[in-house]
Amino acid sequence: MTKYFLMMSVRVVCFVLMVAVTPYGWYTWLFAVGAIVLPYLAVVVANVSSGTNEQRAVSPERQLPAAPAPTTPSDTEVIRIHEADTKPDAS
Repeated sequence: MTKYFLMMSVRVVCFVLMVAVTPYGWYTWLFAVGAIVLPYLAVVVANVSSGTNEQRAVSPERQLPAAPAPTTPSDTEVIRIHEADTKPDAS
């Protein structure tokens, strides 16, 4: 952002000098080229330098916690209920 602002400030100065400095001569063309070319260069420099401090995207799979270890029936308590047949015989 600072580089872009600096280059655009130089562009404004070039534009003002192009109009204000008289008599017109070869330097007027130099100021005109600066006023025309600097916006393009400012955008290119700003876009190229903007990605240097950013981190690359990390796959979210790497940041997920590990799944808990599968449990086996011997590791847990198992409650078993056995019901007895309490009906009287109908014979």
